[in-house]
Amino acid sequence: MASSVEKITQGLNFFESQRTVAGLKDPEFFYADDSFILNDHTMDETAERFISQAMEIIMEEAVKKATKVQEKVCEWHSPEQLKELLDLELRDGGESESEILQRCRDAIRYSVKTGHPHFFNQLYAGMEPYSTVASFITEAIKTSLYTYEVAPVFTLMEDAVLRKMIELIGWEEGGDGIFNPGGSLSNMYAINLARYRLLPDVKQVGLFAAKRLVILTSQESHYSISKGAALMGIGSRNVYAVPSDESGRMIPLALEAQINLAKSEGAVPIMVNATAGTTVLGGFDPIEEIADICEKHNLWLHVDACWGGGALMSKEHKHLLKGIHRVNSVAWNLHKMLMACLQCSAFLVRDKTNLLQRCHSARASYLFQQDKFYDVSYDTGDKSIQCSRKPDAFKFWLMWKALGTREMERRVDRALSMARYLAEEIKRRDGFQLVTEPEYANVCFWYIPPSLRMLQQGPEFWKKLHTVAPVIKERMMKSGSMMVGYQSHKDKANFFRMVVISPQVSRRDMDFVLDEIHSLGKDL
Repeated sequence: MASSVEKITQGLNFFESQRTVAGLKDPEFFYADDSFILNDHTMDETAERFISQAMEIIMEEAVKKATKVQEKVCEWHSPEQLKELLDLELRDGGESESEILQRCRDAIRYSVKTGHPHFFNQLYAGMEPYSTVASFITEAIKTSLYTYEVAPVFTLMEDAVLRKMIELIGWEEGGDGIFNPGGSLSNMYAINLARYRLLPDVKQVGLFAAKRLVILTSQESHYSISKGAALMGIGSRNVYAVPSDESGRMIPLALEAQINLAKSEGAVPIMVNATAGTTVLGGFDPIEEIADICEKHNLWLHVDACWGGGALMSKEHKHLLKGIHRVNSVAWNLHKMLMACLQCSAFLVRDKTNLLQRCHSARASYLFQQDKFYDVSYDTGDKSIQCSRKPDAFKFWLMWKALGTREMERRVDRALSMARYLAEEIKRRDGFQLVTEPEYANVCFWYIPPSLRMLQQGPEFWKKLHTVAPVIKERMMKSGSMMVGYQSHKDKANFFRMVVISPQVSRRDMDFVLDEIHSLGKDL
């Protein structure tokens, strides 16, 4: 059996051979045991060269080329074809630098270019340069936002952004908040806080002694409310769906009826979720009227403003969220209308009693020591259900510093102006029909091919029209010309949902969308 000295010598020889292959200089180092080399330089010339070359690829392929209108939005391949093109297998041996750089090019090439001017498929779009640079910085710094000592800069930046957002909402006495990974989690935070406020013992003893709890939300609300109820043991059947009008807005009288129904059944309503900017139609629930009802019944009122929160930046459009200063909590995704890089989601609470902290704290002694040498109120991690948490607020802070509030307001106003232009153009053109008048940046419409235009709009017409949008979507994906979403809604046949966000989009692009849909579907 080899002695320890022989093992160390063998390790040295192996290490030297590897460094010779890589062309690296000798470091100063020592051995902690037989296997691991410590105190080597962590960033050698090879790594620096690789990062530099990769950044060039990112700049050329993911930033410049991917945002050019002349390029494709996507290069479509089936899952099986794409598996072959990407060579996904992970092997024992590493690949060469040139091969890894090609992997980077392939990842960009075969991805959907969401920064492209003709990407209208989701509630996010466009290339935001300042937020993109902030994303690069947070990945390079590689810290976690639980304590001030490990993330001092980003802790203060998150606090600054949250304070400004609270000001925009109109909570004059202040509030609290936290950034987290996505609006779904923000909505789940609201459910947990609403329950904790009413039943604080549930945190320790669970739901066993609690009555049946009920959450009320509109038919148009995001599915995360139902998922959150299931995750927290409340149960998805205890999410009562409140009817909405044709524009997707909750009907207040129907809300009060559902609250009374839950009470008559012996259940305990704990929260109402109002939506500011529904996913499909872009409707805004009447917050003022809903707040009256919630105050009457002592219910927590949460507003899912993940999509519509951007309207608060605009003096012209903030009326859409009238009454939001009266609510208990707000979810707001800055990566949607305001274009911060994914993901950038804030949960805000009209509370100054440390409710977030009390509801979620676990007091981990290895992180949240109370006898630290600085103000531990800046250790915000115990407000979160996470431990590791990315400094997402920096992506919005840097962008806000660069643009200022006025420019972000202009972006919102321009996006909604483009949406109105598109709606008017749809009304003007043969073969296009609005589903409903848009209230926000969602423009929902049918394309009626020439073969159906002479049919009466009865059951047979709608049955045939239902098949049109999926075929056009397939054709646009395979051609790579653009991406626009479609869906059915209640009893309505499939229709297109255009979402207008990016300031890079012009009236010419709106015209292109309608022209391209006609070109792709005129033979159907």
